[in-house]
Amino acid sequence: MDGLDGQINPFMDLDQRGKCQAYYIWIDGTGQGLRGKTKTLMKPTMNPDDLPTWNFDGSSTMQSLGENSDIYIKPVACFKDPFRRGDNILVMCETLDHEGNVHPTNHRRSCFENMEKCKDLHPWFGIEQEYTMF
Repeated sequence: MDGLDGQINPFMDLDQRGKCQAYYIWIDGTGQGLRGKTKTLMKPTMNPDDLPTWNFDGSSTMQSLGENSDIYIKPVACFKDPFRRGDNILVMCETLDHEGNVHPTNHRRSCFENMEKCKDLHPWFGIEQEYTMF
């Protein structure tokens, strides 16, 4: 079973022969939509520094800054993929412009920098979640 619709999916259990799928995830130009694409890696890793920076055309995600629409997605965190299972991973990314600078829609970087400034204060954060839907 693939866990989504209750049906058996024989492709989920195919031998990947030592390779793994890395699903790169980033926030689009709206600040609310998630985007993603998959890269096949020759060997499993959980270290974002081992993963290549990748690119996409930002005009389709409202992140194009004009004539050069290349946007780069840089891995910053990896997690086991609960959907594809095995050695496959989810890769959280930040966006960079075509020159490698922080993209204006990349709010993750400014959050990270501010968190680093106050990490000695040991801030606490919590999300009040009344309901969980699966």
